[in-house]
Parts: sequence; structure tokens; C-alpha cells
Amino acid sequence: MADTATTQQTAPQDAAKQPKSVRVVLLALMITMMLAMLDNMIVGTAMPTIVGELGGLEHLSWVVTSYTLATAAATPLWGKIGDMYGRKGTFMASIVLFLAGSALSGMAQDMGQLIGFRAVQGLGAGGLMVGVMAIIGDLIPPRERGKYQGMMAGVMALAMIGGPLVGGTITDHWGWRWAFYINLPLGVVSLGLISAVLHLPKKRAQARIDYLGAALLTIGITAIVLVTTWGGTEYAWTSARIMELIGIGVAALIGFVFWQTKAAEPVVPLHIFRSRNFTLMSLIGFITGFAMFGATLFLPLYQQAVQGASATNSGLLLLPMLGAMLVTSMVAGRVTTNTGRYKAFPIVGGVLMVVGLYLLSLMDTDTSRLTSGLYMAVLGAGMGCLMQITMLVAQNSVEMKDMGVASSSTTLFRTLGSSFGVAIMGALFNHRVQDVMAERAGSMGAKITEQSAQLDAASLAKLPAAAREAYQHAVSSGTHAAFLLGAVVAVIVLVSALFVKEVPLKGAGPAKGDNAQDGTAAQPPVVEAV
Repeated sequence: MADTATTQQTAPQDAAKQPKSVRVVLLALMITMMLAMLDNMIVGTAMPTIVGELGGLEHLSWVVTSYTLATAAATPLWGKIGDMYGRKGTFMASIVLFLAGSALSGMAQDMGQLIGFRAVQGLGAGGLMVGVMAIIGDLIPPRERGKYQGMMAGVMALAMIGGPLVGGTITDHWGWRWAFYINLPLGVVSLGLISAVLHLPKKRAQARIDYLGAALLTIGITAIVLVTTWGGTEYAWTSARIMELIGIGVAALIGFVFWQTKAAEPVVPLHIFRSRNFTLMSLIGFITGFAMFGATLFLPLYQQAVQGASATNSGLLLLPMLGAMLVTSMVAGRVTTNTGRYKAFPIVGGVLMVVGLYLLSLMDTDTSRLTSGLYMAVLGAGMGCLMQITMLVAQNSVEMKDMGVASSSTTLFRTLGSSFGVAIMGALFNHRVQDVMAERAGSMGAKITEQSAQLDAASLAKLPAAAREAYQHAVSSGTHAAFLLGAVVAVIVLVSALFVKEVPLKGAGPAKGDNAQDGTAAQPPVVEAV
């Protein structure tokens, strides 16, 4: 099987010098990463305007769901195709598909078209983050890779803070269609830089793509995401539709695992899970996604409903958490680069995540913005220790030929974790809000939250003073329950981190033998000529 590059050079010292061309490639990768993370946040802000023009309010949730489903399903496939046929061409194809979906979404004439075009966009988006991580994994030895953790965390923080602001500005001044068109110039710049400067060895695998495995995995992921999206909202958790989806998902994933042991070129080669570190990083990534996306959903809601903050600046409300995440990630990256050691960071990150989520669960109607900001900073510092370290250790735990599937699998677990986090924490939050509203405001409270436990600023302002006060207590109770659950789940991160084996980072100096116990070959990194 020809899954190795036709021309390779093992030259970690060249990577350490970071020639100008590598820095240009990294710039292009950061632009692409920004595209992947900004899109949903910009579009979310524009949704009310989109519904006002296109109609189809009853299908509103599918604008987000179709994108999420397509992204989750496509993520592992892009990683495997990159491993088999070459990273550069695969990555550029995903950018082109994403841009095509963006252009078509901007031209949509009704809600049905927009949902379909968002799915096309999501298929491309599945390859963006995976491509960025895998190419960095190819170009930069793991020990040197720590330097770029701060850059990645900075892009993430910028997207999460600036997304709603940019989305609102674009929608107000240019129209909602530019929420999609804005991707085109950035994507073209990224494509041009990658095409001109990035020169990776070409690959050509003899085996065919595992279509059956891809189909089973897609069905399984789709069922899981639909269960977490629809459960408790569109359908009751115990409804026949949710039970059917659970059954389909479980059957598809069991069939997928069985088939991966038989396939000539499996979509997700199961041997990568023989590495203790890779398996632990996948689990830690899942829980990190669970906690992070749950926090970003409920913190702005709490600050708007209870602390009276403006919804317009919802991204800025997360600044303490994202700022701490950025600083901690930069420190973790620098220390990892200088020392080659990393085990302390998942442990410290697990401790800070548990403490931060527990502190957030203590917030009530009297908690000040300063206090809640400090609590958020503790959680952000914990996530900063985990966000990029999980990817670095996962990539360091596999051979170069599996870099793509390692990156895509880690990204997929984090994505699935976020789906479960939003669904489970959301269900708990809604249940508590509705119970407290019924207790404090009687039948009027139950009626207010009958459709949704999350009220927007306009609806909140129209409530009588007594009902508004009851809702503030209800939201405090809901966030308490959600964050307390998050703290309990985050204990898994801490326990998992204790079992991480500190395998020398490739490129960090001579390794001791062939770490068979961890499934990690101690080999110099392959750095393709750029």
C-alpha cells in the first residue's frame, strides 16, 4: 500500500528554523481556521433577519442543524482522504466546497434552499479544522508545535468574541447575505497562499476508500447529533422518534466498529486506540467540548437575564473566560516547547475545569459581574491547559501515516462532546427553569416558559416585575444545575489525565526505543519541504 510520501525529508532542524514560507502557510491556515469557527456565530446573529425575509420560521433550527450534521459526518472522512491521497489537495478541496456552500447560501431564495446549501457548506467545513491540524502536524514537530497553541487559541477567542459583533454589523449595514459572502474573499486569500507556497509530497493509496465504513459512520453520527438536537425540544426524550434514532445510531456504530476490523483501508483504523494516550485524549476532548460549549451557551443567558447585560455584546460577556484560555494556552505551549513535558497540563486543566464549573454553579441573583468574571477566568484557564494539548498528544501518539485520522477523530470527539453538552445541560436547565417558574409564579410562570425556558431580551422586558424576578431566580437555579452537572462530568478529565503517559515528543530529542506499550513509535517527525 503506497500510503507514504514519494519524497520526504526528516529534518526537524529545518522546521525549527521556521522559514518564511512556513510562516506564510501558517497564516493561511489561521485564516481557514477563522472561517471554520466564525461562520456559525456570524450566521446565528443574522438568523432573525433571515427568517424575516425568507419566512419558514418552523424550519429555523434546520439552518444550524444541517450544517452541524454535515460537518460532524464529514470530519472523519476528510481526515482519512488526506492520509490516503495527500493533505494539500484534500484541504484545498474542502475550502472550495465550503466557499461554494457559502456563495450558494448567500443566494438562497427560500428556507429550503438555505438549509440545503448550509449542508453543502458544512461538508466543506468538516475538512477545514482537520486540514489545519493535520498540516501543522506534518510541518511542525510536536515539541515545536507548542509555540502555535497560543495562536490557535487566539483565533478561537477572536471568533467567539467577534463573531456576534461582526454578524450584527454585517447584517445591519450590508444585509444578511453578506454573512455568507464575507467568507469568499478570506477563503480566496487562503487558497491562493496555500496553492502558491505549500508543497507537500503527493500520495496515492492503492486501496479504495472504505465506502461502507463511511456510510455506517455517517448514519451513526447523524443519529447521535439528531438525538442531542431534537431530544427534549422537538420530541420528548422518551418519544418513539428519539428511541428509533438511538436504536439506529447504536446499530450503525456497532456495525461500523465490526467492519473496521475487516476493511482494507478503514476510515478510522482501530489500532490508533491501542495507544493509551490517544484514547485518553479522545475522552478528554469529548468532556472539554461538553463543558466549553455548555458554558458558552448558558453564561451569556445568565448575564443577560439575571445581571441585565446587553444581548448585543454577548460575545464580550465571555471575555474573562476566553482571555484566560488564551493566556494559559500560550503559557502551556511555550513550556511544552522549552521542556518537552506536557503531562502536568491535562492534570492542572482538569482541576481548574472542575473548580471553575463548581464556582459557576454557585452564582445566584446577587452575584456581581466581577465575581462571575473571576469564576469564568478559572474555567477558561482550565480549558486553555486542555484545548491544544489534547490535539498535540493525540498526534504524537500515532504514526505519520495516521496523522489525518488522528486529527479528525480528536476533532470529532470534541464536536460530539459539544452536542451532548448542549443537549444534556440544556435539558437540565430547561427543566429547572420551568419548575422554579411554576413554583414562584404559579400558572402564569408555567405559561411564560411553556414554549421555551430561554426568553429573549424583548420578551423579558415585557414581563411584569414579579414574573421577571421569578424568571431571574429560575435562570439562576437552571445555571446552578447545569454547571454542577458539568463539574461532576469534568472529574472524568482529571481522572483520565492522571493516567496519561508522558511519551517524549517527536522532534524533542532522542527517544528511548519504540514505545510499544503506548502504541507510539519513537521516530523523527516527517517534515515535508515547503
